[in-house]
Amino acid sequence: MDLKAIVQAIDQIAEEKGIDPKNVIGAIESSLAAAYRREYLDKGANVKAELNQKSGEVKFFRIKEVVDETTVRIEEEEEIEGQEEVVEDGDEERLPRYNSERHILIEEAKKEKADVELGEEISTLLPPQMEFGRIAAQNAKQVILQNLRESERESISEEFKDKEGRIISGVVQRFERGNVFIDLGRTTGIMFANESIPGEHYRVGERLRFYILAVQREVKGPGTGIVLSRSHPNFVSELFAMEIPEIADGVVQIKAVVREPGSRTKIAVSSTLEEIDPVGSCVGQRGTRIMAISNELGQEKIDVIEWNDDPEELIANALSPAKVRLVEIQDNKEAKVLVAEDQLSLAIGRGGQNVRLAAKLTNLKIDVRSQTRPDEELEDGIADGEEGVLPEGEEETEEKAKATDGGSPKEEVKKEPKSKKEVSAKGGSASGGDKETSASEIKQKDEVEENKTA
Repeated sequence: MDLKAIVQAIDQIAEEKGIDPKNVIGAIESSLAAAYRREYLDKGANVKAELNQKSGEVKFFRIKEVVDETTVRIEEEEEIEGQEEVVEDGDEERLPRYNSERHILIEEAKKEKADVELGEEISTLLPPQMEFGRIAAQNAKQVILQNLRESERESISEEFKDKEGRIISGVVQRFERGNVFIDLGRTTGIMFANESIPGEHYRVGERLRFYILAVQREVKGPGTGIVLSRSHPNFVSELFAMEIPEIADGVVQIKAVVREPGSRTKIAVSSTLEEIDPVGSCVGQRGTRIMAISNELGQEKIDVIEWNDDPEELIANALSPAKVRLVEIQDNKEAKVLVAEDQLSLAIGRGGQNVRLAAKLTNLKIDVRSQTRPDEELEDGIADGEEGVLPEGEEETEEKAKATDGGSPKEEVKKEPKSKKEVSAKGGSASGGDKETSASEIKQKDEVEENKTA
């Protein structure tokens, strides 16, 4: 075995695996110690190997722990078999049995070192032997590979644990049982089926961005512990931070995000400076910024609304692109919203999606009705906001107020509202939906541009 060649290869292995060269040396020393013990000593012996990187010389040492009658059980060989069952069935913790291969009595140890103490390890140099049998060599190889894999996993975990909650670029590698495996360079990440965007199709070799959802310690092999996502709401938040300098600088803040992956996202933003328009900053000139994010999400519709501490104004903005005429806030965290007849389809959305996302965004139950028919409930016009995303700095209450049981819808409408206010929506969006939606959103963008010019 040419140990000098192994020493020269240590730096190369460490560079390829991205691990510390000391870990590679430790793996080699452990494998040589295991091979030496198997070939020349008893199974219970404790052997340590030391590799000199300059000369390639290997020294082997037998390690024994200094003990006495108070730290181990010294038994005669005839008594061992009869006492084994007692040790197994006994409830009290017993001292470890004396093993001449691993232990040395303090009286004997003092002959070698006068000031030796209990618990200290005594090293004895062993004869140099480098001729190993086939089985010992195979075991040494397995020990090296196992230690290298362990060091590589630790290195990858250390690298990616600080990237959790961020966006990373990767290449689609393969598919397995609905899960997508992504090549991230040094390792492989996994995107489970429920973390992919519904309706999005992936191709092998395609490069995409992913949100690092979790970094876990993998068991079988490197890579399976990096959990990725493209459907998480924070994926949109991180894309905004990457594409919009005002958000990265902290001038514009993201207050809340709600999302139905593959279909629509609503994001509420605010500005720390009065002269900065948060919605205009996110949309960009002629929608260039928002369209770049929408393209990354597979043309997913994105509604950017201005955050407002006033719940009436916030609800009106959240229902964008619809124009809201009136908002009434009830005492039990419910809001009754009146819109014009021609705005009902926009306010409710397809299958109630728009009002559903608005309710989650504002954390309020929203009831959308026609201004000409305020007492009539509409299909898909009511959405509960219990799963809403609260703005930063606010805590969600443990119990949410609910509507009284047994009351008819009309009776609920007749409750005395806490506040009643006429409002106008502020927001922008990027979408590729039906004509009615697109026309309304274009109008919204034009209003934003006019406000900027003014």
